[in-house]
Amino acid sequence: MLIAGCLLQGTTKSLCIDNSLERARIHYIDIPMTKKLSVIMPAYNESDTVLEVIRQIKAVPLSIDREIIIVDDGSSDGTVALLQSLNDSNVKVFLHETNRGKGMAIRTALAHATGDIVIIQDADLEYDPQDYIPLLEPLLQGKASVVYGNRRGRQKMEKSYARYYWGGRLITAITNLLYRARIHDEPVCYKVFTREVLEKIELACEKFEFCPEITAKVCKAGHIIYEVPVSYNPRGFQQGKKINWKDGIQAIWTLVKYRFCK
Repeated sequence: MLIAGCLLQGTTKSLCIDNSLERARIHYIDIPMTKKLSVIMPAYNESDTVLEVIRQIKAVPLSIDREIIIVDDGSSDGTVALLQSLNDSNVKVFLHETNRGKGMAIRTALAHATGDIVIIQDADLEYDPQDYIPLLEPLLQGKASVVYGNRRGRQKMEKSYARYYWGGRLITAITNLLYRARIHDEPVCYKVFTREVLEKIELACEKFEFCPEITAKVCKAGHIIYEVPVSYNPRGFQQGKKINWKDGIQAIWTLVKYRFCK
């Protein structure tokens, strides 16, 4: 279901960051005017946060075109009604009648993405869209085709439940062991790709195994993953956190499976 189309006009310059400052200092570099960002946002029962996330995405001072593609994955808490009431030409919304999983929602959104660059965004407030600026810089400068956020790259990192923190460290270690990825935060939400990279990858994920599957296939394709420090504000189960230990087991199995299978 298409509720609204979106397109913001850009310029011929992109944002560049001086990371030597505690708060990023912005300057500009020349890039082709055709560059466009697709923000992919799966949403499931996120009525308390989804509109604020949209507002924050639109507030990021990017100078390239952007589109926000939201796939509601069978929400029952009023998220759909909020999205349908937007009347916003900068947002595309698609609906799953039933809950099919985060991976399926991302795949649905990717089928409708038209940007040269694609970023994955959660519909909660754990991540700050202002981090788009440093995340996009390596791609816009031609230094990378795949960029991941790194929550451990900041001097002060807010940690989630201990089992999630150490589970994430374990998944990252297994990723590096199996794929020689040399990354620090495999389960991070913020993953950014050029369109060319994604067009050559066929996804089979349905739920939270999107992250390990895309990482495995990106590495097997020979791409180097560039990392950028990002902020993190973890939420608890009372705020709607959904991932559990079974998803961690699935992530490990996915990494192993794609290491030894096509």
